[in-house]
Amino acid sequence: MEFFNCNSFLQLLSLILTLHLSISPTTQQQLAAGDLNALHQIMDTLTDVKNGGFFSTWNFSSPENPCSSFAGVTCSVINDKLRVTALLLGTGLSDSPGLAGTISAIGIYDLTELTQLILYPGIVTGFIPSQLGRRLKNLRVISLTNNRLTGTIPETISELQNLHTLDLSHNKLTGVIPPMLASALPELKVLVLAYNNLAGEIPEFSDESQLIHLDFRNNMLWGTLPEKMPATLRYLSLSSNGLWGPLNSLPSSNLVYLDLSMNKFSGPIPDSFFSSSLSSMYLQRNNLSGELPPPSSFFESYGPASIVDLSHNFLSGNIPNFLESVETLFLNNNHFTGKVPEEYVRNVFAGAMRTLYLQHNYISSFPVENPRDMVLPDGVALCLSYNCMVPPTVGLAACPASAGGPFSRPFRQCSVFNIGNSIG
Repeated sequence: MEFFNCNSFLQLLSLILTLHLSISPTTQQQLAAGDLNALHQIMDTLTDVKNGGFFSTWNFSSPENPCSSFAGVTCSVINDKLRVTALLLGTGLSDSPGLAGTISAIGIYDLTELTQLILYPGIVTGFIPSQLGRRLKNLRVISLTNNRLTGTIPETISELQNLHTLDLSHNKLTGVIPPMLASALPELKVLVLAYNNLAGEIPEFSDESQLIHLDFRNNMLWGTLPEKMPATLRYLSLSSNGLWGPLNSLPSSNLVYLDLSMNKFSGPIPDSFFSSSLSSMYLQRNNLSGELPPPSSFFESYGPASIVDLSHNFLSGNIPNFLESVETLFLNNNHFTGKVPEEYVRNVFAGAMRTLYLQHNYISSFPVENPRDMVLPDGVALCLSYNCMVPPTVGLAACPASAGGPFSRPFRQCSVFNIGNSIG
């Protein structure tokens, strides 16, 4: 038993030493000449916006090894040669202005063992190197966010069979989303193209897609949702585009965060959206209609920090009680009728429901026993204005300016929905 423990320890020590040599190379081993020249090229086309910034450590005349002295450069021993495997350009600090210039295609292309290419926020301009996917086959992470990159997304990125994360958000990219990004990258888990000027339809996803995080918000995308969306998705944001049609094709069994707001989606909300896993759901400012469906049999109540925003649609019917445990609930600017469920009232005054916006509906009652004795807890927001009732005073104090002037709807509007005017 003692021999086994000793032998296992030696094996572990050998593994640790091997890993240490691969990611913390000694200064005696020289960086491959091609990689060193590539770093020269990169520094020639990029510059610090602020003196004394990121490149202050890139001293090519120093006897120190760039792998241990250059900021943002990580190396490994590959085939007995010291190669650059990760390049993080910029400090990533919130108060840093970042880098300026352009990304050197010549320099980047020579780093053939690169697995991570990260450009932190700055004012870098120009195109994404067009042959990225054909030259750098080992890339697993590409993150070029919050800069001023222009042009189209290179289709060659779809050739990176080991790619795990692609984040090109907050740039000025144009054109369409290359279809192969959705169907030809079996290892891709994170795809973020938000805040660009991309147009066209969302491409079809393959059955083998393993995406867990998909973010296309704030672009100029149009059309309907793809017939198939990855069932593995946990985070999906398509907000602020020009998408339309029904929501039936969205898988929701694994979704935790869903944002389809500010589009033109229509039809009913699928009952699968009201699941225990989906704790943040934003569907506001669409053309959704119909009554809220009853939850499925496996439904569990929402928990703390949950948010559901269904405002500014054409939803109708009575307000269902299964949303009673949502912490922040926006149902305003719809066609809801009837009385507010007593569970909502109880949770609002208990402070469990922190926000409840019901203004601009056709609600006829907010059942409180004595409005004068009811005081909202600190931090709780309740708005009941412009419904088919006289709202209690507590239901007006937190109303936003957009709620408008009149406290109650005119009777003639309420009569369209066959609702009598009643007191809260």
